[in-house]
Amino acid sequence: MVHNFKDFPELTDRQMQEFYFESPHKQIFENFRATVIKVHDGDTITLRWDERDFDFPMRIVEIDAPELNVEGGHRSRDYLAEFIEGEEVEILIDPKQRVEKWGRLLGDILVRGIKISEDMVIQGMALHFNSRREGELPNIDKEMNIKNWLKT
Repeated sequence: MVHNFKDFPELTDRQMQEFYFESPHKQIFENFRATVIKVHDGDTITLRWDERDFDFPMRIVEIDAPELNVEGGHRSRDYLAEFIEGEEVEILIDPKQRVEKWGRLLGDILVRGIKISEDMVIQGMALHFNSRREGELPNIDKEMNIKNWLKT
């Protein structure tokens, strides 16, 4: 199997066993300093780091900001951009949760003594990831797997 390192530079823990030595760039396991090149929305940014010859995406861990096509999405993005775009920041990496299912790096941002994930929640620009579906009615079919029960 071949891995697309250009579109998916970060390796998940499972991929690490197979592709680590083939990776053309350094994998990230610890905190580092980088420059925020672009803020895409309230929880996704692009970073530039001296250890790599390309810019790469990172999703801010533990928060869920509104998408740009819903109310509050642009406000959340603009707030984050004003705070960190163009800034050199400390990226905080949890080695046990460093890559998300879409292959983006996961991390938090520390800038001027402020942890961005906490600030975004406090300012109402994002929800804590675990509370993003609070108040939503559960999908009973999915929760109870009704279709499988009916087959027996």
